[in-house]
Amino acid sequence: MALGFLSRLKQGLARSTQKLSDSLGAVFTRHKLDDEALEELENALIAADMGTEVAQRVIANFRRTRFGKEVTDEEVRTALAEEIAAILAPVAVPLAIDPTLKPHVVLVVGVNGSGKTTTIGKLAQAWGAEGKKCMLVAGDTFRAAAVEQLQVWGSRTGAPVIAGAQDSDAAGLAFDALTRARAEDIDILLVDTAGRLHNKSALMGELGKIIRVMRKQDPSTPHSVVLVLDATTGQNAVQQVSVFKEMVAVTGLVVTKLDGSARGGIVVALAESFGLPVHAVGVGEQAGDLRPFDAMEFARGLVGL
Repeated sequence: MALGFLSRLKQGLARSTQKLSDSLGAVFTRHKLDDEALEELENALIAADMGTEVAQRVIANFRRTRFGKEVTDEEVRTALAEEIAAILAPVAVPLAIDPTLKPHVVLVVGVNGSGKTTTIGKLAQAWGAEGKKCMLVAGDTFRAAAVEQLQVWGSRTGAPVIAGAQDSDAAGLAFDALTRARAEDIDILLVDTAGRLHNKSALMGELGKIIRVMRKQDPSTPHSVVLVLDATTGQNAVQQVSVFKEMVAVTGLVVTKLDGSARGGIVVALAESFGLPVHAVGVGEQAGDLRPFDAMEFARGLVGL
């Protein structure tokens, strides 16, 4: 990770860190990790959106290794970062593209406003910089703004954008795009989708249809199903993962808007609850603000080290 991104990640996590630090203050006034201190630490972790399972796991380890010992603020933070990194390390998995597929089809799902379209643009920019040819599909045909946004990213990254009329059939659009991508030797086909979660059955039907129609042409598609989550929704993100996993076989997560959230701990709760790969995290609007997820850097940033 470049230093510029690291400092932005730290800045982005500053609100989450502050929230955790405020709660930890009471623990550090006592210096000795007794029952009361551990209970306060557990409450602090839960308040920081890490979830009860994570909090209990961390506290159990602290109880086993440090109970009754004199500890400094720095020692607790360092130990906490190590515990959090241990939970995150198994899910810090980059989104790997199979060069033999031509194209590798990435279906991008998530609720409206989570940052799906921007994430697609940033991924296309990163892969384009590596010399890969991308094609973008404006599959959220209900929102004109989503189509326009994708076209802006397309012109910025030099990636062709396949779009239809408003409210046109997203499945037909994806099928046509796949046909064209195969003909043009495209490396990666990124498919945007609608995210109107208030009507779950309609959304489920639409996502199912996109997949069914693409599979008529290539039974192995989509090769990756990436769920984009907005960190500012906190524990609601856990619910979103559950719902989307019901609808489609989600293969990995991208967590956006960490720069606007005091709820960065949600990434830890998601890792513990679902074990799905976290491919990348976003800390801003610029293309360079979406980076592969690094467990230890994130954990240290979260506890303010």
